[in-house]
Amino acid sequence: MGCTEENKTILGTYVLREESNVWWKNVKLRLGVEGVAIPWEVFRRKFLRKYFPADVKNKKVIEFME
Repeated sequence: MGCTEENKTILGTYVLREESNVWWKNVKLRLGVEGVAIPWEVFRRKFLRKYFPADVKNKKVIEFME
């Protein structure tokens, strides 16, 4: 049984949303910043390190260049 691209996108978004919510709750606990604004760069750096590591990024760059 195949999935349409639209269904893949919907499923992927749902899975990432749930996983990222759990991840973010854990990050906030570790940072101890309950009620404190977290700068965008701090969030971005931690998020990319978790969900888009350098080796994956490099593979995507190579894939795009081919």
